[in-house]
Amino acid sequence: MIIKGLQKLSLIDYEPYTCCVIFTAGCNFRCVFCHNKDLVLNPDKLETITNEDFYEFLEQKKKWLDAICISGGEPTLHKDLPEHIAKMKAMGFKVKLDTNGTNPDMVESLINKKLIDYVAMDIKETPEKYPDVVQVPADLTKIKRTVSLLMQNRIPYEFRMTMVPKIVKKEDMHKIGKWIKGAHKFFIQQFSNKVCLKKALEKCGPFPIEELEEFRTILKQYIDYVEIRGIDPIQHYQPETIKEKQV
Repeated sequence: MIIKGLQKLSLIDYEPYTCCVIFTAGCNFRCVFCHNKDLVLNPDKLETITNEDFYEFLEQKKKWLDAICISGGEPTLHKDLPEHIAKMKAMGFKVKLDTNGTNPDMVESLINKKLIDYVAMDIKETPEKYPDVVQVPADLTKIKRTVSLLMQNRIPYEFRMTMVPKIVKKEDMHKIGKWIKGAHKFFIQQFSNKVCLKKALEKCGPFPIEELEEFRTILKQYIDYVEIRGIDPIQHYQPETIKEKQV
């Protein structure tokens, strides 16, 4: 497992637990809104946190940390991920996995072996619009299999989706709602334009809060728990500005 980043403390990534977040190298998607461009495109340019240094950190902080969130990149690309999670679990930590759902075999194995305690899976868009967001061919069969696996309710999980301007439409919410109808949790994530893999999106503002609430209302027809994440107290762009900007 190649670690390229470590957030030593987070109170929001795996509530209600205190956790650290590790960022693994590499990803098989090229999401237009990705703000970890170097982690995805140029991981070799980033300093590597050795596994030895990471476990030494855990040993020092285990009295203060409840859990570890494994993010990326895409963690399931690392074949030795189960081995490392087993070591984290042996140290007494809960483990949350962030994934794009492209490796259902790995996710199922981790669930069967009781190595993970929570999964957060990104829904990028409706199945037919995945290429618009991920910018590479995507095996939707595997992604749908991971969705179905999580919805067996063998482990706590959530689905989450970043609402990308110029791509996400109101009608998409109905399609996604029907796709994952009955899911436990869905989080609408506000788009941030600070750094994007697709440079043109940095000129676009996020959706107005009112539109996100409309998305939430639609999704609530299919999913009991739907919430919005990532809203800034002050919106830097007004709806009129958003309409004027072109990607």
